[in-house]
Amino acid sequence: MSNPTAPKLALADAIRALAMDAVQQANSGHPGAPMGMAEIAQALWAGNLRHNPKDPAWANRDRFVLSNGHGSMLIYALLHLTGYDLSIDELKNFRQLHSKTPGHPEV
Repeated sequence: MSNPTAPKLALADAIRALAMDAVQQANSGHPGAPMGMAEIAQALWAGNLRHNPKDPAWANRDRFVLSNGHGSMLIYALLHLTGYDLSIDELKNFRQLHSKTPGHPEV
């Protein structure tokens, strides 16, 4: 018998793993927020938010605002794992000067 929550838990676990790895590699950052918010984020992104990675400028998409800069790796992991144009190499540059994945993203 299959577990219907397994794919969702796999997404949350992948978010946690990416957050731990990125913070460790950068030797800087805050893994607690993305690790603790992973299941909430997967519930929103996988089941409730209207978004389209193939059309990120879609006018009718829902907006996700995370005002906590310490949780930036949560956003980056979600974007990467759900098919947006954010590669694993860009995640590896987390918190590096001039990267697409700064520690505190700006709008």
